[in-house]
Amino acid sequence: MRQFCLVALAVAAWIARPALAEDYRGPSLNGEALTISCPWTGAEGDHFRRVTALFERQTGAVVRHTCSQSSELDILANAKNGNPTHISVVPQPGLAAQLAAMGALTPLGDKTRAWIERAYAAGPSWAQLGQFANAQGKQELYGFPFNVNVKSLVWYIPKRFQEKGYKVPQTMEQLEALTQRMVSEGVTPWCMGLESEAASGWPATDWVEDMMLRLHPPTVYDDWVSNRIPFDDPKVLEAIKAFGKVALDPKMVAGGPKAVQSTSFKESPRGLFGNQPTCFMHRQASFISAFFPERQAAEADFFYFPPYLKKMLGFPVLGGGTLFTITEDSKAARAFIEFLQHPQAHETWMERGGFLTPHRAVDRNKYRDRLQRKAGDILLGATTIRFDGSDLMPAAVGAGTFWKGMLAYTAGKPPEAVAADIDKSWKALQK
Repeated sequence: MRQFCLVALAVAAWIARPALAEDYRGPSLNGEALTISCPWTGAEGDHFRRVTALFERQTGAVVRHTCSQSSELDILANAKNGNPTHISVVPQPGLAAQLAAMGALTPLGDKTRAWIERAYAAGPSWAQLGQFANAQGKQELYGFPFNVNVKSLVWYIPKRFQEKGYKVPQTMEQLEALTQRMVSEGVTPWCMGLESEAASGWPATDWVEDMMLRLHPPTVYDDWVSNRIPFDDPKVLEAIKAFGKVALDPKMVAGGPKAVQSTSFKESPRGLFGNQPTCFMHRQASFISAFFPERQAAEADFFYFPPYLKKMLGFPVLGGGTLFTITEDSKAARAFIEFLQHPQAHETWMERGGFLTPHRAVDRNKYRDRLQRKAGDILLGATTIRFDGSDLMPAAVGAGTFWKGMLAYTAGKPPEAVAADIDKSWKALQK
């Protein structure tokens, strides 16, 4: 039987990449100011300043940062007031779509689109994710993806797998067989927690989104997140029910459905650890490692949430990331977008951690640690990339009725009723 091996594909792609690029040499921009709004503060802000410092050294430009945790509000307000920065780093695609519709963004052009499609793994997907409709309704490339993340991960403790004789699954069929084996041996396969204060329910939406990409082609996912197919379409219900096979089965998830609802997403992975673990797997994005027990965190590893062999849909990855946009056109702004295409712009941050890239030409050895490199390999092996679906939906749905609907589903509400209510809320916004 054909075996999927995403990391092997990524390594092969890396070996076949062009020779390591020469150091970045940019145009002469002596004394020209470049203003940037971004969401990064603290250590992340310092890492980003290392990137912009390289641009300054090699061009003579002077970069001024206005970065804060409220950058989304600042970017929108500045655009409305006619006082934007040259570059705005947008953390949510919904904001980029809003800015494009206002006529507040400068198109990045066909040359940049062609570069993304060629140089990024799953390049056409990344180019599509940076494309939005302008004030006239025309689709243009406005966002350059830089600093991305991976959500399609399953965390586990390799030592526990070895003790039980379990192998890391390469296909969804193998993952389903593994969970059934665990249940038959009295082991609870999954830990899960949906509690997140006002945002409770969002981890369930990530599960549904990942299953949508594994059950159906990416075009169906695109139609779903834009409501071109209704939320209660049979294809969407199939993904919701696939999530329910885990979340609603007390043999499949630690503590059963009630614990799923009440357990904090931050606390849920702790069941993996200790001498008497309550579960063997936890599906969550790369950031969740920050909530592992400090003294035991090094025990954990992850594998790619695999695709169905029978579906032949390639290697889809659910992710996210920031989009660099030009909100005030200038020679320096365009030069900076070109700078982001150079491997050094990526490697400068890779060395410091907290950064992943689908750039095929970067040196993988620049990643700060093994897990970062492994997550980067998943990106390099991806054939399809899609952003978090709830972030692409209207906020009242994606961060409202979708979250609440998943909580209602795990509390026992029929999936058909849940999906119909979410779709009704979306249709109400269109009136």
